[in-house]
Amino acid sequence: EVQLVESGGGLVQAGGSLRLSCAASGFTFDDYAIGWFRQAPGKEREGVSYISSSDGSTYYSDSVKGRFTISRDNAKNTMYLQMNSLKPEDTAVYYCNLLIYKFDWGQGTQVTVSS
Repeated sequence: EVQLVESGGGLVQAGGSLRLSCAASGFTFDDYAIGWFRQAPGKEREGVSYISSSDGSTYYSDSVKGRFTISRDNAKNTMYLQMNSLKPEDTAVYYCNLLIYKFDWGQGTQVTVSS
């Protein structure tokens, strides 16, 4: 069974930090580029940050560039998103998934940033 389980969200004040984790199982993790997506209330799901399978190439949306850092530990089948200098507009449910095609979306992890 393919599983992608997000964790690490919470309530934080503006300017604070959180570290999200995505634990993967049921597929060959290091064969795939993966990424973080988020959906804020009343908005469509959007891509936040992506990372290649093994060569370290990364992508960040303009809204998070310079504040977030994506990484992965293929030995642990886990991807991370270090979020610094959080803003209220970062409030959303954060999800992880593959880039080339999408497994069923999981529950995500809620990030709430208060002003």
